[in-house]
Amino acid sequence: MLRYYVETTEALKRLRTDTDGVVSLEYVIVGACVCAVVLLLFTGTGSNTLSGALNTGFEKIASTMSGLP
Repeated sequence: MLRYYVETTEALKRLRTDTDGVVSLEYVIVGACVCAVVLLLFTGTGSNTLSGALNTGFEKIASTMSGLP
């Protein structure tokens, strides 16, 4: 058990001094934020979401085109 503790603490020390890991961690954080924004835009109900706005726009286009000869 002590061996795993020592290995874990050594790995954490290496992670703190590794500057390349910081860049990849930043990419993970930015990617998670982008995913959250996209999910918020496409989910939900009403015209406040992107899908609601698209549905409203397509309905207006369809109603306008149905009156054409």
